[in-house]
Amino acid sequence: MRHYIAIDGGNSKTDVVVGAEDGTVLAMVRGSGSSPDNLGLDGSLAVLGGLVATATARAGVTADQLVACLAGVDLPVEVDRYGKAVGDAGWAAEHLVDNDLFALLRAGTGNPDAIAVICGAGINCVGRRGDGRTARFPALGPITGDWGGGHHLAALTLWHAARGEDTRGPATALSPAVAAYFGTARVEDVSAAVHLGEIDRSRIDELTPLLFDVAEAGDEVAGQVVAQQAREIVSLARVAADRLDLRTEPHTIVLGGGVLTARRPLLHDAVLAGLAEVVPRATVRIVTDRPVTGAALLALDQWGQVPPHVDAAVRAAIRDRIADLEA
Repeated sequence: MRHYIAIDGGNSKTDVVVGAEDGTVLAMVRGSGSSPDNLGLDGSLAVLGGLVATATARAGVTADQLVACLAGVDLPVEVDRYGKAVGDAGWAAEHLVDNDLFALLRAGTGNPDAIAVICGAGINCVGRRGDGRTARFPALGPITGDWGGGHHLAALTLWHAARGEDTRGPATALSPAVAAYFGTARVEDVSAAVHLGEIDRSRIDELTPLLFDVAEAGDEVAGQVVAQQAREIVSLARVAADRLDLRTEPHTIVLGGGVLTARRPLLHDAVLAGLAEVVPRATVRIVTDRPVTGAALLALDQWGQVPPHVDAAVRAAIRDRIADLEA
C-alpha cells in the first residue's frame, strides 16, 4: 500500500494529511501559517517539517509521495526553489510543490480542463488543461495589476467612507455605517483611532461584510466597488481561458475564497452573468471542500486516475478530521 503526505500551507494556518492510496486518511494535523512570503524559505520549511514529522508519526508510515500546495509560492522560480528544498528535506520518495490555488482547483473538480479563481483575503487565478498546460498569474498585489480580495475591499470601504464624509468623494451610506460599526461619531474619528493605535489596523478587514450590506441596500458607491470586484473575477477567468484555448470549450470554473463562497447576491449574480457571457460553455462550481482535500487528491493523481469511491472516501474522511479539529 502506497502512502502520501498532502500539505496546504496558507498565511494563517497549515494543514497536513497523511493517507493511503485506498482513500484511507491516517492522520491530520494543523499548525501555524507557513507562507514563505511571511517566514522566508527556511522558516516555512521549519513549520512544515515539524507538522510532517508529527503527522507521519501518528500515521505510523513513511510516504511515497508528497504534494505541498503553498501560499507565497507564486512565480516559477519560487516553485523550483521550494521544490528543491522539499526534495532535499527527504520527507517522501517523490514530491510535487506548487501554489496553493492548485489545491483549491482540485478540491473543486476532477475535470482536467478547469480554472479556479479565489477571492478571499486576496485574489488569484490558475488554470489547467488535460494536455498538461497551465495558466497562472504572478499575484503579487498591485505591482502585478491585482485588484480586489477581502483586504482590498475593506480598505476601499474605509477610503470611500472617509471621502464621502468630507465631500472629496460622492456621498455614500458607507460613511455613517463605518462610523457606527466602530462606535464613533465620524469616520474621521475611526481613521484617527487607527493612526493612534486605539483601533488595531487589522480590524479594518472587518469592513468587507459591511461593504456588501451597504451595497445590497442600494448604495451607489458601495455597489460600484462590488461591481468592479465581479468584473475582476470574470476577467481573470477570461484571460486564463484564452491562454488555455478554453473560451469556447467545455470546462469547469471553480470559485473559492471567503468573498466568493459567501455567495453575496450582488457579487454572486454578477460573476455568474459575466462568466456566462465570456465562457458560455463553462460549468461553474463553488468549492465546498478545504484545499487540503485537493492536495490529497493531487497526491493520488500522481499514481493514476482516482476512482470515484476513493475520491469520495478522501473527501468524507478529511471533512470528518476537520470537524474534529474545529470542534
